[in-house]
Amino acid sequence: MRIAVVFRRPPPQSDRDGALRLRRLARRFAARGHEVRVYCLGWWGSDTRQFELDDVVYESVTFDTPPLFYTRIPGLLARHRPDVVLASASPPGAVVSARIGATLARAPLVCEWFGDEPEVERSPWTGTAARVPTRVVTPSELQRTRVREFGATEENTTVVPQSIDFSLVADTDPAERRDVVYARRLDEDANLESLLLALAELRGEDGWTATVIGDGPQRADYERQARDLGLADRVEFAGECDREERVAIYRGAHAFVQTARRELFAEELLWALAAGCVGIVEYQGDSSAHELVERRERGIRVTDMEALDDAIEEAWSYGFQDIDESFRSFDHAAVVDDYIELFRNCGVEAP
Repeated sequence: MRIAVVFRRPPPQSDRDGALRLRRLARRFAARGHEVRVYCLGWWGSDTRQFELDDVVYESVTFDTPPLFYTRIPGLLARHRPDVVLASASPPGAVVSARIGATLARAPLVCEWFGDEPEVERSPWTGTAARVPTRVVTPSELQRTRVREFGATEENTTVVPQSIDFSLVADTDPAERRDVVYARRLDEDANLESLLLALAELRGEDGWTATVIGDGPQRADYERQARDLGLADRVEFAGECDREERVAIYRGAHAFVQTARRELFAEELLWALAAGCVGIVEYQGDSSAHELVERRERGIRVTDMEALDDAIEEAWSYGFQDIDESFRSFDHAAVVDDYIELFRNCGVEAP
């Protein structure tokens, strides 16, 4: 299959989660033997128009004149004649250009719309970008609803979730046992105070321990709050941990608590659920985290902070679980399969 990816600022030009996801998809398509070409702004500091990295060909549409990106994309796609065009929603204007090029190439257009694209709210092309793709892909139902508010329809939108390396979960030895774990950047949306207040209600319970993973501008305030609540000897602030360290902690933990006010996709919760944790989610209107625990036996959703301490106690009544095999459907390979099947459902006949 020939896959053209219209991706104006791929990593290393952008480190947002949606950009990292699209780069991972491109690499994994190529690893499956598909021919993948990324059309982007050149960042590699030479006059070479193309270069190859991880079996993916990157082609510079322009090096130093971003407006030319929009005008050149249709002709490049028409000449390349891919089987499918996959476009980032960043920026929306590039999706419109990709639609023209895909039409000339007689290929379907799939738009990857993660939700963290910085130009969406202010671009005059956002509504058109939501309507013209053959299919718009989002990582969650929350984001799917938002794209429909921009003009997409139920028929042209679908959810393909974020993915994890399940083999890493299965192969990582558990760290020491702990009862509660939380992981996120500690910023204004972290809402760690909900968890700390719930844990303060459980101070009379014997022996429990909790770990907070992550750093950020609010960390000192949260550490101070933990001390003020008398939790300094129960709650460990572990700071930033690499992926292997996080997975080891999740493998040894009983429950993962998700309280953040904003989460396009609760990736750390997904890793923890796969590692066997009971998932406890405090519902937030701007977070998709509840989607991962709905209708799951080892998932608990609460709608107000006052119920969080009871939910934690309920989670402790569940038996400890090593890993959850049902989350293999979120493995990188399985999600790539979902994407390839989506391409076929859009009319791609290539193998």
